[in-house]
Parts: sequence; structure tokens; C-alpha cells
Amino acid sequence: MKKLFPIAVILTLITVIAFVPSVRKIFVPVAEIEEHLHLAPQDMEVRLKGVNVPDATLKELSQQKKVLFLNFWGSWCAPCVKEWPSIQKLYETEGSRMSFALVAMLEDEAKVRQFLAQNHYTAPVYLVESPLSDNLLPKVFPTTYLLDSNGRILMKETASKDWMADQQTKTLLNNLTK
Repeated sequence: MKKLFPIAVILTLITVIAFVPSVRKIFVPVAEIEEHLHLAPQDMEVRLKGVNVPDATLKELSQQKKVLFLNFWGSWCAPCVKEWPSIQKLYETEGSRMSFALVAMLEDEAKVRQFLAQNHYTAPVYLVESPLSDNLLPKVFPTTYLLDSNGRILMKETASKDWMADQQTKTLLNNLTK
């Protein structure tokens, strides 16, 4: 009987882990992490009105090249404005190897056009025409995603960043766009 007790405990523990979702997340977090690394197909069905480029959907943009640089920003956001020069340089150097979508949030089109013209920015800018899913809706600005063509989140940045100076980011982008 004493020999069966450890086996019964182990089998009970395995059963609880396998069939109780809240316990499974504690012991097997990989599935939950993997789930958060992908956007669902419906998340990518966002319609975008092009400001300086043709209209598109996120799905179309993500499937044009290996990587989509998706940035949510606003001209009213000081950190967003601060990172724009490095995004423009990144677009100029990597625009042939990756897609770009800079989505102006809480803005009217005239103000965005004025901002782009004053600063001589040419990176593709859009306005959202359909609701964003909770998986994409930024909580802070700027928020940037690097997405592959399957909607997998390769990187998420929720702060202003010098996209040209960070060596780790440069290495990642070089590996992703080969």
C-alpha cells in the first residue's frame, strides 16, 4: 500500500495539471505564451486609410514582405515625435526589405498631412478605418510591433526608441529580412 501512494499522488497531480486550465497555466505556460505571440486572422482585418499611400488592410501589408513594422503614434505625443526621425531613416534603409505601417491615432488627416510635410517624412502613414482588436489596441504611445506574414509578434516596443542606434534591434532586423 505504501508503494502505491506515491504513484497515486503523481497520477492525481498529472490529472489536475492536464484537466484544470488554471493549474495547467502554472505548470505549462508555454501554450499561453505562444498564444500571445500570434495575432488572430481577424486582428489583421483592420482597414487603413492611406494618408500618403494607397488604402490597405494590415493583412495585405503583412503579406507583402517578410516583416511588417507597425507603429501606433500621434503628432500630439512627444515620445512619438521624438522617434520619427529614426523611423524615417529605418524606412529609407529597410523599406525595400520590410513593410511599414505608421498608424496615426486620434488625429485628423489634415493635421497628419501637415506633420509629414513640415518634417519631410515619407514613411507610409495610415488612419484606422475599422475597429482595432484588444490584441492590437495600444495602451501607450508609441507602440510598435514587428510582425511576420503569419501575424506572429516578433517584437513589441511600448516606448520611444532610436530604431537606428540600438544594435540588438539592428541585428534582429538584419536576421529577419535576409
